[in-house]
Amino acid sequence: MKQSIVTLDMEGVLTPEIWIAVAEKTGIPELRRTTRDEPDYDVLMRGRIELLEQHKLKLSDIQSVIGCLTLLDGAREFLDELRTLTQVIILSDTFEEFAKPLMQQLNWPTILCHKLEVQNDRVVNYKLRQQDQKRHAVAALRRLNYTVIAAGDSFNDTTMLAEANAGFLFHAPEHIQKQFPQFPAVEEYNDLLKLIKAEL
Repeated sequence: MKQSIVTLDMEGVLTPEIWIAVAEKTGIPELRRTTRDEPDYDVLMRGRIELLEQHKLKLSDIQSVIGCLTLLDGAREFLDELRTLTQVIILSDTFEEFAKPLMQQLNWPTILCHKLEVQNDRVVNYKLRQQDQKRHAVAALRRLNYTVIAAGDSFNDTTMLAEANAGFLFHAPEHIQKQFPQFPAVEEYNDLLKLIKAEL
């Protein structure tokens, strides 16, 4: 009998995109760029850190925006139901310093993500837990004899989806769906739950 585990992206799948919310709150449109637009995560993060410095935005400014965010509609119910069926791990390219209020709203699921380097409330660098950490996490879980079912919405999720036994796009923009037609794409939590249940 197989044992399954589900790995989910966080932003765009369960929660709003943090950097888009910060861009809207601060009026800095360049901060709207996400992993849906930029496949190279290092390029994306270096650009963000430069923008924060340029506009004198501090970590606490970003955290106050995150503190006002609410989950995507239906996310908590979806995750609650999924966790009655199987183990779930959130694999995200966000940072520990950002994720906490959102994890609280999701009733504290396990999350694997990265860390920021902060000096005097200024974000000066970021530290990846591991390059391509989502794919490596899925590969490790498979080596532990789990059947892994993964869902995400962005370029940085596609290696995780490919590494999993089954991978699905959820809330993914059209250009990503077109570029990765091998992954079934759905928009509603009920449909995603059906796809996952069929693999359990």
